[in-house]
Amino acid sequence: MAAPRTPIVQFGTSRFLQAHADLFLSEGSPRRAITVVQSSGDPARAGRLAALAAPGGYPVRIRGIENGRVVDEERRVTSVARTLSTASDWAELSRVVTDEAEAILSNTGDSGYEPRPADTDAAPSQGQSYPAKLYHLLAARQRAGRDPLTIFPMELVPDNGTVLRTRVLEIAAAQGAGPALTGWLQRCLWVNSLVDRIVSEPIDPVGAVAEPYALWAIEAQPGLAAPVDHPAVQVVARLETIERLKLHILNLGHTALAAFWREGGAAPGAIVRDLVAGPEGDRLRAVMEAEVMPGFAARGMEDMARAYLATTLERFANPFLDHRIADIAQNHPQKIERRIAAFLTWVRDVAPGHPAPVLDAIVAKGA
Repeated sequence: MAAPRTPIVQFGTSRFLQAHADLFLSEGSPRRAITVVQSSGDPARAGRLAALAAPGGYPVRIRGIENGRVVDEERRVTSVARTLSTASDWAELSRVVTDEAEAILSNTGDSGYEPRPADTDAAPSQGQSYPAKLYHLLAARQRAGRDPLTIFPMELVPDNGTVLRTRVLEIAAAQGAGPALTGWLQRCLWVNSLVDRIVSEPIDPVGAVAEPYALWAIEAQPGLAAPVDHPAVQVVARLETIERLKLHILNLGHTALAAFWREGGAAPGAIVRDLVAGPEGDRLRAVMEAEVMPGFAARGMEDMARAYLATTLERFANPFLDHRIADIAQNHPQKIERRIAAFLTWVRDVAPGHPAPVLDAIVAKGA
């Protein structure tokens, strides 16, 4: 039986996507069928690719604490209707993007946007970066006279939609694209977004274990509609508010906890939830109350910061997640600069006398 029409084409097969966008598109309204595309061509992942579209779907186990209640439940993802590989199924992929797609999602990893030598090739090839492959697929759709698409990159890159659009237009210029194609590409909606969910482990051969908390924040722009109506999907006027909450509460909290752990002797196997239940957790809650919440208040964000902090502390205390503080402490000096020093600068731009002795001490000590 032929696969149903798939309005969503997704580049990436990671367990994060399995427990994030794929789950939302399965649970939400309207239910959206997906073609999942493996862009790496890795033959070792062929089993995963086949299992994603198996009849009956695949499991996602949600485990953690939500609103003070322990959650431990299994859901099934049935949104994946077809799987393809850029290495072996290019003709069919091009047909699907041209004839079926309404939106394209991607999460191609930290290096997904990096230019490759093959990006200058006139024809699509497996050696090209994701933006180059996307350029060739969009160019084929434009040649067929189809409408522009909405592009939802989900890579953890600031202004990811803007960055991806810039890269695709650079490739178009290098390929000698004319004004008709360039204008069509510019009429596509390139969407900035921020995603968040801890997906702790895979389920074999496909599926994942994830925390209850999930967010797909999408920055509004004219003509944009959310890909699905789901509680985890939010269209917001500006992403900066959510980015500040995540960076300066969740990420700052992790880095402050790592600093307290290092001061206390740095037991190498320590787990975040155990530290949060001990003296380090008391120090963390104290610095959040005395230094971080007043900083958000100075920026007019106290109510949302307090709500986000409550959720963050629940995430830190997840009894099912063995999150090693030693992993968080990697690249500690850089994280202090981006998460803590940047917070103090942001707050003191509007409240120059903001007192933060504990955070100042962490910044002064650095590594």
